[in-house]
This record gives sequence, structure tokens and C-alpha cells, in this order.
Amino acid sequence: MPSEAVYFASRAVVRFAIYPEGFKGARILAEISTDALREVFGAHDDGSSLLATYQSHFARIQNKALSCYYHAPSIPVQLESADFFASDALLTAQRSAVR
Repeated sequence: MPSEAVYFASRAVVRFAIYPEGFKGARILAEISTDALREVFGAHDDGSSLLATYQSHFARIQNKALSCYYHAPSIPVQLESADFFASDALLTAQRSAVR
């Protein structure tokens, strides 16, 4: 089920909500870079294409965002292209080292 998403051109991200404990639990804001939407999912440069691409690939993006959140709940979820190519173990190590 696709979620609401907002494109922020000034930050080059699409922001969306995830619900780690289901819809009755906490609402966590997450972001995916426009580069990731282009490089991984084939979006075009315009905002409507970025949002449509997010919606089309919602399940994979949400699963990755939830995985990132579960591995490091105190770190904001900001997905980049590499997040979709790295294994979860490598991603966890990278996120821990950077933050």
C-alpha cells in the first residue's frame, strides 16, 4: 500500500513515513535521495516522476527504510543509492561508522 510522499527539490529528497510498529505505533519520517530514485529505480528529473517512481517501488523502499530503522533506531533514515546495493551487514557497519 503506497504511502504519502513529498518531494523537496531544495534538498533533493522524497520524504515519506514508515510505521515500524504498524499504523497504531510511532510514525517515523524517512527520506530517499533523488539520486537513488534515478539510479536504482529509473526516475526522471521532474518531481512527478520522482514521486511516481517512489510509489511504484514503495514496497522495496519501505522495506529498506524499516531495515535501516531497526538496525539503528536513533539515526535518521536517509536512503541513498548504495543502501540498495549493500548487504544489510555492510549497511549497518557503514551507518555506524558515519554517524
